[in-house]
Amino acid sequence: MLDLSKLAGQMRGLSQHLTAEAEANRQRLQLGQKHLENAFSSQDELVQIQQKWRDRILFANATPVEPLHTCIDIMVPPKTHTVIATDGSQIAPNHHEIAYCYLLNIGRVVLHYGQNKHPILDSLPEVFYRPEDLYMSRQWGIRTEEWMSYRRTASEAVVLSELAIAATAKGQRDGGTKGWGDGERGRGGEGENISASTSVSERVPNLAMVDGSLIYWFLEQLPFDARDHILPPILQSWKDLRDAGIPLMGYLSASRSIEGMNFFRLSACPHKVPDCMSFCPNQMEKIPCKVFEGLRDSTLWSTQLKPGQRSPLWKSNSRILDLYDSQQIYFCYVHVGTEIARIEFPAWVVEDTQMFEESLGLMLAQVHKGYGYPVALAEAHNQAVVRGGDRSRFFGLLERQMIKAGLKNVGTSYKEARKRGSIA
Repeated sequence: MLDLSKLAGQMRGLSQHLTAEAEANRQRLQLGQKHLENAFSSQDELVQIQQKWRDRILFANATPVEPLHTCIDIMVPPKTHTVIATDGSQIAPNHHEIAYCYLLNIGRVVLHYGQNKHPILDSLPEVFYRPEDLYMSRQWGIRTEEWMSYRRTASEAVVLSELAIAATAKGQRDGGTKGWGDGERGRGGEGENISASTSVSERVPNLAMVDGSLIYWFLEQLPFDARDHILPPILQSWKDLRDAGIPLMGYLSASRSIEGMNFFRLSACPHKVPDCMSFCPNQMEKIPCKVFEGLRDSTLWSTQLKPGQRSPLWKSNSRILDLYDSQQIYFCYVHVGTEIARIEFPAWVVEDTQMFEESLGLMLAQVHKGYGYPVALAEAHNQAVVRGGDRSRFFGLLERQMIKAGLKNVGTSYKEARKRGSIA
């Protein structure tokens, strides 16, 4: 139990720290605004310096591809459209449970607007128990729990593309069966829910959304062989969406990114050239260009954007994107009314102006319908989450199957049993 009386004394110190941090952040924000205003007139020069010295810069930074003073109103979306989303959850492996295995549960949501169609709200569970699923990652020094989360990321992308293609008019023109055919992928996808009621010639705008970034930073730490099990299925899923004409978007709420702010470190550099390898090789130290360290992109753009507006587009220069081939990632910041959200797109969405603008409009409508957060993503999370009762039923079902198979002494460890109830 948490002793609140003992904790109360520490709250005063925390309050004082937060007050001091708020004042420091205000000063950093003023400095960040000053560098932004200076960059309005020197943007091209800074971009040229960035490109020339890219291999010598040791901090992640993005490149603006539109004028920095850009603040564009987002279009009102059409009444008839479709939004698709997935999200994932899991039951982690536990040696103290009746069997060492893990479960991934991918929540699936398709919301049709103005089409007189039933929505799809379900989940797709999959249990992993084979040795190659449980222990393969250990050859690369990756714990099973970490590998499970990476597999979940890949599954979310694959299921999203299958779901989106099947649920849109494009999927119906191609037969409407991709991702809904045989085996476990087909559960929950009844034909009447995804049948196309609109004519083939009628174009219905659509959007596929994921919760979180499309830049998988964790891949930088993985060995090449491990990456080959995670990234290729994701990129192939994105290509399938591109070929189907379905835009993809990553929505980041409360983003902590500083890629944009790091661009302004180029103007704050006191050296003649931003050669970090020569002048500042240890980026963990307090170095001269870190004048607004801790200031997030979203905080800066909150001073520039009005509700319903987006910032300029940026191109991410993360090194992991070298593995993405032609599917480079662009992002912008949008004032959705309740916060400044970071919105990410693959290059093929940004290159299609109509698709890009429609996607932003559909996203903003989703936020308004969800009272501050996209309703499709919220429902996908609700479908995916594994609650305590679901966990108990899962292991109960597993226990019955093990007993039916003739296994004996089926049960949790004594440690797990005692943790679930107190005798004191």
